[in-house]
Amino acid sequence: MAKKIESPCVSVCQLKGGLCTGCGRTVEEIRQWKMKRPEKMKTVKRADERLKKIPRD
Repeated sequence: MAKKIESPCVSVCQLKGGLCTGCGRTVEEIRQWKMKRPEKMKTVKRADERLKKIPRD
């Protein structure tokens, strides 16, 4: 079996416009984290793309 998909949480939870600026997930994605592996993989990829677009101070 494949490795477990770990949560992208980095313990810097700051929500801005429904998006965590720490991990890039939406509030709904955070709530639904107990999803199946394929959806977790998609969520992590989407979150990573969102983080790339967030301006850093």
